[in-house]
Amino acid sequence: MTSDTNIQMLLIGEPSKAFVDKDALGRLPCRICTNAAEGLDVARSGGFDVVAVVISGVRSGLESILRTLRRVSPRARIVLLAQMYEEPVAMQLVASHGGLADDYLICPLDAARVCELVAGPRVIGVRSASAAPTAPPALAPEVAERIRHLEKLATEDDLTGLKNRRYIMEFAGQIIEHAGAGGGQVTLLLFDVDNLKSYNDTYGHLAGDEVLKQAAVLMRRCCRRHDVVGRIGGDEFAVVFWDAPLVRSGAAKSERRTAAGEHPKEAISVAKRFRAELEKTELPGVSPKAKGILTISGGLASLPHDGSTVEELFRQADKALLEAKRGGKNKIYLVGEPKGDIANIE
Repeated sequence: MTSDTNIQMLLIGEPSKAFVDKDALGRLPCRICTNAAEGLDVARSGGFDVVAVVISGVRSGLESILRTLRRVSPRARIVLLAQMYEEPVAMQLVASHGGLADDYLICPLDAARVCELVAGPRVIGVRSASAAPTAPPALAPEVAERIRHLEKLATEDDLTGLKNRRYIMEFAGQIIEHAGAGGGQVTLLLFDVDNLKSYNDTYGHLAGDEVLKQAAVLMRRCCRRHDVVGRIGGDEFAVVFWDAPLVRSGAAKSERRTAAGEHPKEAISVAKRFRAELEKTELPGVSPKAKGILTISGGLASLPHDGSTVEELFRQADKALLEAKRGGKNKIYLVGEPKGDIANIE
């Protein structure tokens, strides 16, 4: 990033898909190209410190576009502007080999603040219609870090580092709407840790917290990168398995589903793998006596077979979870299949 406070930004994509006040972009040092091909041509001219790409506006060939941007504008910081349901994709692109993007922001954004966010601790002046650009004092690094910390608290569970209930509900709502429009697949897994109350009563809540953190680590390890794992309260967790056209471009349009409940095979496979990992994991706890086999009970509900809204999927998955508990625990049931633990499904 240059030391000049007038950071030049190139925006590729439709502003209305990213900003609540897109007209305010005209008061910022920002060049807008709604067409990706035009944006790449403009990027070749250089002179931009930041190139922001609206994912929703350039879904076709996104990786190719980012590779080209890296080549033609190597000094620019590439920032993805993503809807909440696109965050897993944005995370993948930032973490990808070679770093196709440097960072991402969740939309909708306030245009008056976007340059502050992409520039890090530096704040860029916003000019009025009759005034020349001015640069206010730099945002202190500790203040910028505090802002990031507060944003993190709003979406993450502080014990496990997983997404929190608020995030899961909003994400699931967006991805269900997106999947319904584009033929994507969504499966919700709700699960809780069996007998955690007894474990807490015997070994203390610190040991119980270690169990929850261990379960979180294992589940994230078993899931695909773009699936979203959250702790939604107490010992209860949720996983949103999803396959939308955006992620599956270049792949088959749909997976084969199992006969029982028409759930995607991938979700069942991950749930089985997770249970197996839990059963062979030694629990560290905070006491040498705090050991045992960790098991879970859960329920799976899938779009559109079991519901078409967030509320319906949660209600159906929770019903299957309760059936699993009544069935002796250490089971994951499919909605409508109370006799069919996923362990019996090939």
